Amino acid sequence: MNQEQDSSTRKLILTMLKTRASMTVNDMARELGITEMAVRRHLNTLERDGLIESKLVRQAMGRPTHLYSLTEQADDLFPKKYHHLTLDLLGELAAEAGEEQVERLFDKRKEKLISRYEGRMEGKDLEERVAELAEIQNANGYMVQWERGESGDYVLKEHNCPISQVANQYNHACTCELTMFEHLLKADVERTECLAKGGTKCVYIIHDNK
Repeated sequence: MNQEQDSSTRKLILTMLKTRASMTVNDMARELGITEMAVRRHLNTLERDGLIESKLVRQAMGRPTHLYSLTEQADDLFPKKYHHLTLDLLGELAAEAGEEQVERLFDKRKEKLISRYEGRMEGKDLEERVAELAEIQNANGYMVQWERGESGDYVLKEHNCPISQVANQYNHACTCELTMFEHLLKADVERTECLAKGGTKCVYIIHDNK
């Protein structure tokens, strides 16, 4: 079995577990039409990647058996359209209370994030703060790269934006992110490209004012 077939079979296993909640090796082998040994090989890979977990279940007759189910991490593999609900709710809020109230919500979110992360910046120089911010943003799904430019300033690039659909409609979300970066980095930050405004990525220039 080649690599593409292996990947396809593992996707089928994940889909089955998503729809059935939990299954035994025997159930999966019968459903997929492959041997239990082949199923176990795929399960070992999925378990190694943190996508499935198993528990030993005692049966009325015979030996205990392992039931396999998805982990919380695996749930992220399945498409979600949360931004539709978010945009609907923000639209209702804007209609009822005005755009200013929507902006106030983004401001409160910014303050909450600053409060959550500013402790991680204590005692660090600017380069260490930039590295820490990149780690924070990567953990939140922004796919960040950063480097120090020839001018001595730092360049931080976000190749993904988990809230891009919201930011496309409510640009204040981008303003809040820029303000949060300036606060956490204690530096002047300039955005030169933005995903929400048609860019291929978000690019921030972090000025070292030493």
